[in-house]
Amino acid sequence: MAKRNGFDYFDRFIKLTEYSYRAAKLLDDTLRNYNKETLQKNMVTMHEIEHTADLEGHEITKRLAKEFITPIEREDILQLVHKIDDITDCIEDVLLHMYMYNVRVIKEDAIKFSALILAACEELIAAFKEFKNFKKSKEIHNIIINVNKLEEEGDNLYTEIVRKLHLTSLDAIDIMTWTIAYNRLEKCSDACEEAVNVIESVIMKNL
Repeated sequence: MAKRNGFDYFDRFIKLTEYSYRAAKLLDDTLRNYNKETLQKNMVTMHEIEHTADLEGHEITKRLAKEFITPIEREDILQLVHKIDDITDCIEDVLLHMYMYNVRVIKEDAIKFSALILAACEELIAAFKEFKNFKKSKEIHNIIINVNKLEEEGDNLYTEIVRKLHLTSLDAIDIMTWTIAYNRLEKCSDACEEAVNVIESVIMKNL
């Protein structure tokens, strides 16, 4: 019952997650090739991704309001839409932070973090592709574990890089700017894990 009148909720989840991946890729590219002069242009592109993802999410919720029968529970569909949306929003927030705090040079540790987020978003696409047939999937549990491992790696990285920042920098503005930046990066990682946790919960309820 995933597909009714041409509308497939599971395909829409994949599409939403692809927007998160596009946002993560833009963030990673921006940090790796950082140019303060083109940051505003990249922010516009990021906002376009986020806005288009929002429209896709609204389309799902509008459809959900009209349907009596859904492939999984209505609240689970809504929660998945919100959790995926949170990922894209968190990623956009990182770029906004770089602009608002007038960051001139990107620290290598931030690039390490963005690579983890990009990897997690790639795994999420794979997870949602398997989610469509979760009762038969042999891979989905391994993918969920992979995202959990990436989040744990992100937690460990966050702890070490914030400590290193406070050990090595004597500039109060630099410490404040990057403490907040690393916190926002960690939120992206957490958001990815929260999405797969909902997937896992839905699977357990429907077995």
